[in-house]
Amino acid sequence: MDIKFSNRGSTLIAMFTGELDHHFAEYARNKIERELMKATTRNVVFDLTGLNFMDSSGIGVIVGRYAKIMKLGGRSVIICSNQKIYRLLEISGILKLMPVFENLDSALQALLSA
Repeated sequence: MDIKFSNRGSTLIAMFTGELDHHFAEYARNKIERELMKATTRNVVFDLTGLNFMDSSGIGVIVGRYAKIMKLGGRSVIICSNQKIYRLLEISGILKLMPVFENLDSALQALLSA
């Protein structure tokens, strides 16, 4: 599992690859937390297109960071094209909290238009 970060203005883009499961949940949580501490971050895009597996620990990582961003007055969105991971997001209820987009451009546009 790996996470790469980039920024577009005040939006942090967290790009996940590999498997986000209980083995890597704490690692992912800590890496994202360090990025969120930067004063310029307001919104977060969770780009899950590189994931091939995610379990409930991964859901916890995303929901926890969502809650933190909301407390800071920001917004979070997800990019996901893998149908199995999309189904997990749907079952977990995350889709009621955050919208899911198929690509980065549409995700960023949604954040800008809010």
